[in-house]
Parts: sequence; C-alpha cells; structure tokens
Amino acid sequence: MNFSIPEKASIVILTGAGISAESGLETFRGAGGLWCGHRVEDVATPEAFARNPAMVHEFYNMRRRGLLKPEINPNPAHLALAELEQKWPGEVLVVTQNIDDLHERAGTKNLIHMHGEVLKAFCHFCRSNIECRNDLSIEMTCAKCSKTGGIRPDIVWFGEMPYRMDEIFDALANCDLFLSIGTSGNVYPAAGFVSEALRHDAFTAELNLEPSLNASIFHESLTGPATETVVRFVNNLLK
Repeated sequence: MNFSIPEKASIVILTGAGISAESGLETFRGAGGLWCGHRVEDVATPEAFARNPAMVHEFYNMRRRGLLKPEINPNPAHLALAELEQKWPGEVLVVTQNIDDLHERAGTKNLIHMHGEVLKAFCHFCRSNIECRNDLSIEMTCAKCSKTGGIRPDIVWFGEMPYRMDEIFDALANCDLFLSIGTSGNVYPAAGFVSEALRHDAFTAELNLEPSLNASIFHESLTGPATETVVRFVNNLLK
C-alpha cells in the first residue's frame, strides 16, 4: 500500500458480487450477460414483473433460499470490513451493490444497500415495507392496504433509481479514501463512484479478482481473492 491518509480519514467502500462469491453465493452476471441463466429483461426490470410476476418472484425466491442456507456465512473479507468500521477512528461507510445480508451478519453497521435487499419486500400499491425470509407470490395480500398482487422484492431493477444516492455522493465528495471491492466496473452509477472520489482528491484503490473495466483510473489496483486482498489491506490500514 503506497499511500498514507490522515489518522481520522473518512473511508467509503463500494462492494460488489466478488466479495460474496467466496461465501458460496452465485453471482448474478454470467456468460453472455445472463443472470443465473435468465435474461436481465426477464427478471430484473419493472416490465418483466408486470409481464410475468410469477417467474420474477421465483427467481428471487431462489436467491433468498440460497442466501438462507446454513452453509452461507460472511467470509473473512466481510469480517475485515466490519473490523475496520469498529476500529478506525474516522467514518467508514460501506455502499454495497449486493442484495444479501452478509455485511450485516459480519457486524457492519454503517451500510447502504444501493440495489435493495432480497430479504425485504414492499407493496407496489402503498409502498409499505415487509421483512421477508420466505417465498413471495402474486397471491400475497398486503397487510396494510389489503390489496393482492402488489408485493414485490425490494430490489432496484434496471430502469429504477438506486437507493440513497444523495447520501452516497455526499460521502464520496468528503472521503479521503475510496475502496472498490469485487466489482466489474461496468454497471452505472456505481462504476462512476471512483471518478467522483478522484474529483474530490480522494485516494482510490481497487481490490478485485481481476482488473475491472475502469481499473486504470484507480491510484492502486490489487488483484486476488477478496478474502486475501481485503484482509491484507485492512490489516495494513489498522497498523
């Protein structure tokens, strides 16, 4: 690590699928742009849900069941980021593109799920939120508005605005260090976070299994499994 930052520096960390893959979770994006064998247009857009809600529900029901398997747990990279938040004298914010709860289970508190959470749902009609650990279906009735057919996963689909973007850009404008972990660098707006941090003179580092599409604009790029690179990076920060 070829830099030094102030003792109470503010840190913003972006995490993507690469950090959870080592916990055994299947990553969405695969060969040919398929998400677990499905076209994005069939499972990850509002139009898909309107066209075939049963199929979209089943897709996310499978993701939810997979996440809740007893063998799926936070890995050393998740635990290292939670430790950094606990021990670092400055502010640490984790912004995750992941819809799993592994950061929470590891102990991270200051966390933004910009793409939503698979263990939550909401009613399309009245916008009431629901904790969800079981399968969803089109037959479900909202407990608040009593309407049927409007319960959907609390997932930000393509064409929808990610959550809490104002907070994220405020944090990027004021951070001293920006880390990107396990992301492809080809999904916006998250792929643009490094440019925003650089614009405000933050030091930027990418920790990825292989260089992302925008790896060249980071000050530092470390390749390897997140369970190795993140743990090593955090240990160096906390020395």
